[in-house]
Amino acid sequence: MRKSRRPSRAARALLPGAVAAVLLTGCAQGSGSAAPAGPAGPSSPAAGSPAPGPAATAPPAPGTLLVTDFGSDTVTFVDPVRGATGSVEVGTAPYGVALGADGRAWVATAEGVAVVDTVARKRLALIPYRTDTGPVTTGEYRGGGMGIALAPDGRRAYVGVNAPGGNGALEVVDTAALRVTDAVPVGRRPFDVDVSRDGTEVYATGHDSFDVTVVAAGTLESRRVEVAPYGTEGGLGSWLKPHYAAVRPSDGKLLLPFEGERLAVVDPRTGRTEIEPMTARTHQHGVAVTAGGTLLVVGTGPIDPDADRGPSLTVRAPDGRERVYPLEGAHENVAVSRDGRTAYVSGGFTRDGYWDGLTVVDLASGDARRLAAGSRPLGIAVL
Repeated sequence: MRKSRRPSRAARALLPGAVAAVLLTGCAQGSGSAAPAGPAGPSSPAAGSPAPGPAATAPPAPGTLLVTDFGSDTVTFVDPVRGATGSVEVGTAPYGVALGADGRAWVATAEGVAVVDTVARKRLALIPYRTDTGPVTTGEYRGGGMGIALAPDGRRAYVGVNAPGGNGALEVVDTAALRVTDAVPVGRRPFDVDVSRDGTEVYATGHDSFDVTVVAAGTLESRRVEVAPYGTEGGLGSWLKPHYAAVRPSDGKLLLPFEGERLAVVDPRTGRTEIEPMTARTHQHGVAVTAGGTLLVVGTGPIDPDADRGPSLTVRAPDGRERVYPLEGAHENVAVSRDGRTAYVSGGFTRDGYWDGLTVVDLASGDARRLAAGSRPLGIAVL
């Protein structure tokens, strides 16, 4: 990273005053300028009742994608060659998705955690939150579930719940009883939730509080770890906050990219953070990590067009070498095919724009193609 860029970044840590007064956060609600969101689906069905959906006689083909339609109330099944093959109503403005070994998908919506049978393609339940999230709304700052992850044994789902105007909560869902059993206070707007490989710890990334809350899965004791490689100047109006994290397979440390310049490597046991340089020079959001430790990071575009680069996908080897593939237009999150050869990047970005589809990237060549699918697709999983 060039030292000369630090003063420029510090100057850009704050939104312009008039905008900051309205938004109070570092990632403004998408304007839809890149492409309009698709039409909202019909009203969500009542809690616990299955949603209508196409009948399925066989499991989804391996490699089928499931995306959350943040611009609607559905999840969409996507063939990575042909595009969308059907949708299921889950609840308003679905965000994160976690896939269980049993084929059930757990989806964090504004209304509760939806449970989806991906074979029958129907909603099995909608589990209400314990946290008061206010009226059910849409948009980036809506209350309700954001990041979500499953315990390795599948017995618990952990969902980060945003409570507008205050700190969030990590809610614990008993996946057999289909109910919330506990809630632990965490930071503001928990964009992401991750679980350690052995299942003993859960990590909630607080976007608006510059932190990761480390929660012991057994006792639910928690501790806060600040993650702010640029400092916390500007508070809610800063752009330079954590978004998503990945658990590094080799040692369990958390990897949080910032601005295509700095990778925060957090040891959740000690709370110590080390910084490694990155090369994309773009505002970064979604991440994924392969079993071999390759990190993929979505660059959403510049904060300052005069100094930063456009949207991209960074592929970072365990030794720190990076390949940066340009992307066309706004994107938010990423998943990797089971053979590690292909990345799928969702188009439902939450700031300057979005589009209703995915970009499919060949990781060997960097060749990319766009695939229409869903309504502002945000979360993504490979079935």
